Amino acid sequence: MIKRILEDKITSKIGLGKAIILIGPRQVGKTTLINFILEDKKHLFLDGDDPTVRDLLTNPNTEQLNNIIGKNTIVFIDEAQRIENIGITLKIITDQFKQVQLFVSGSSAFELNNQINEPLTGRKWEFDLYPISWKEYEENIGYLKAEQNLELRIRFGMYPDVINNIGSEIEVLKQLVNSYLYKDILAFGGIRKPEILEKLLRALAFQIGSEVSYNELSKLLSIDKNTVSNYIDILVKGSVIFKLPSFSRNLRNEIKINQKIYFIDTGIRNMIIGNFNPFESRTDVGILWENFLISERIKKIKYGDSLTNYYFWRTKQQQEIDYIEDSSGKISGFEFKWNPKAKTKYHKIFMETYDANIKVINNKNFRDLIM
Repeated sequence: MIKRILEDKITSKIGLGKAIILIGPRQVGKTTLINFILEDKKHLFLDGDDPTVRDLLTNPNTEQLNNIIGKNTIVFIDEAQRIENIGITLKIITDQFKQVQLFVSGSSAFELNNQINEPLTGRKWEFDLYPISWKEYEENIGYLKAEQNLELRIRFGMYPDVINNIGSEIEVLKQLVNSYLYKDILAFGGIRKPEILEKLLRALAFQIGSEVSYNELSKLLSIDKNTVSNYIDILVKGSVIFKLPSFSRNLRNEIKINQKIYFIDTGIRNMIIGNFNPFESRTDVGILWENFLISERIKKIKYGDSLTNYYFWRTKQQQEIDYIEDSSGKISGFEFKWNPKAKTKYHKIFMETYDANIKVINNKNFRDLIM
């Protein structure tokens, strides 16, 4: 098993009187991580995929929960989003069974969050788990091997099963897309037209690195703009994509309301467009590199509990910086170039206006950004 950054963070919260909630997309390793943490600890495992478990944990009273939990002091409820009204059940366990350390995992962030946020206010430690980060990957296999596999990881992504099944990456990704992106998102997101979701994902996959227009997507898909917005929000909550808003403070000609959309995992993106070609025969290396680095940087920010906010910057005159960070008022800019020899424009007006530096990140120095 690849050691996860969250392992020590989660372990440090055991026994502090709150439920430990681990959320993330399917197959990123949530169950594996919690099982590893509990490996040498006696505990009760309750699988939300099991119909009997779902029935037992749907609206039980305190006495019924007492019978289920018995003398166990550690309880792990997996796939909790499958259980109706799970938030109320978790609240009762946390409030009434003080001796119990509760672990909960859920694969559909939007569904689980809707159920647990209010009932467990002040009663939970919540962690978001993502596909394997570059730091986790390199520390597991070593610098040299990671360096040799950089292009492969950008093409096939960072999902654990993809990394662990060399030679079968496309098959694994196909299963991931079919079982999670469509089935889970459709089931929990209330999406009634799967063909629209598929077309939207393909449109977004071809537009990574570009500003996204909901109006244009609406016309392309023949659906109204609000539906486009709702579908994109569901994909964000389901940890399939993320938004990068535009940065604007002082300059009149800055773009203020646009946004870019990237994929949490570049392998998923490439599966959606059906292109795993090596870099020498691709035309999208630049935007793939950009997507990969921003996703990895966000993992680092999230796992580090940083309050950093992230954006892109562009003016109406087409001056643009790929990625901007605002960390406690300190502004930093980053330009992403796969080739270390590629030329880069340094936008003086941005640097002077925001007292900011701009760093160029290429395939030789990228560890400074994401490790």
